Amino acid sequence: MEDLATRSQELFELYEGVAGTIDLEEDLEVEKVAGKSLEVIYGASQWRLMWRKFIRNRVAVAGGALILLFYLVAAFGGFFAPYTATTRFVKHIYLPPQSVHLFNEGKLRPYVYAYEAEYDADLRKKYRLTGEKTFVRFFTHGDPYELLGLFPTDVHIFVGEGDMPVSLLGTDRQGRDMFSRILLGSQISLTIGLVGVAMSLVLGTVLGVFSGYYGGWVDEIIQRLIELIRAFPNVPMWMALSAAIPLTWTIAQTYFAISVILSLFQWTWLARQLRGQVLALRNQDFVMASKLAGAKDRWIIFRHLVPATLGQIIVVSTLAMPSMILAETALSYLGLGLRPPATSWGVLIQESQNYQSLALYPWVFTPAAAVAICILAFSYLGDGLRDAVDPYTV
Repeated sequence: MEDLATRSQELFELYEGVAGTIDLEEDLEVEKVAGKSLEVIYGASQWRLMWRKFIRNRVAVAGGALILLFYLVAAFGGFFAPYTATTRFVKHIYLPPQSVHLFNEGKLRPYVYAYEAEYDADLRKKYRLTGEKTFVRFFTHGDPYELLGLFPTDVHIFVGEGDMPVSLLGTDRQGRDMFSRILLGSQISLTIGLVGVAMSLVLGTVLGVFSGYYGGWVDEIIQRLIELIRAFPNVPMWMALSAAIPLTWTIAQTYFAISVILSLFQWTWLARQLRGQVLALRNQDFVMASKLAGAKDRWIIFRHLVPATLGQIIVVSTLAMPSMILAETALSYLGLGLRPPATSWGVLIQESQNYQSLALYPWVFTPAAAVAICILAFSYLGDGLRDAVDPYTV
């Protein structure tokens, strides 16, 4: 009791100027709560600690939310896009982006102002506002499409009334809505990253874990193979292999070929990362205990080593997604990847370079902004996951 009274007096003198008076019972209660909190933290699992650290990184959480939004919009692209990728408005070529006005005569009724085409002295097409209003209809019928590629429907989230299109990002040289084409192009650009990462994930995980676990001649062969692949410059090799794709192949065949080509050069980084981790884990007590218990190598690899390195696998896969998307964009931009009538971000950027004067119609280059935002979101998410993998560091 004497020590308790002495400690109470010290606390009183320390916090008197800040918090007024300190109640001994409240102080002890705070200590109990803090002790329980510390017990929860130190008794938490590795995954829970990773999650706690990840959600404190607001930039990484924002990047992850933005990526989820990208994939949600891509999955239901036909619904969110007011028009299809091939819908043309021949009277509204190079239409500038339109601003949406929410209220009409004091009532909530969104609309855009109509444009009328005219030509200047150099015979360049320009538009002027006419003052007429084109109202926006929500959850209405429009151009037919297949939802998720399976269910035929024609319901769109919004469509403009009449012949005047509602084009939030303007139209291109053929009068196609840029907003719709960016949304529909994301379906290929984002999924090709998933397919390529999934394929490289399998190769990198299996070869990396095998290399670190077995060592010896197995490690030598795999490491020399990695060095051989990494010795070739990526872009020239991608160009050479992509140029070998026959022009007569369908969009689906070309899509699959591009995914395979990208995955063949992306698994080496993951394999190197996992090899280093497995070299440190293979001599741990839990591995030795499994061997003494008679467990086979396959059991140890897939039930112990792969789960132990799962955090690193997730981080490397997340950081590999931007490079996959950029690779597809670069190949399509160079004319060696996907080609029209396929619609992807790379194809849209490749088409924008054919305009005579990009300065006159800058909105045709908006797909590049979508690529930049997506890459930044993946980078922020990957950095946050990389920090959260080691939750015991500050």
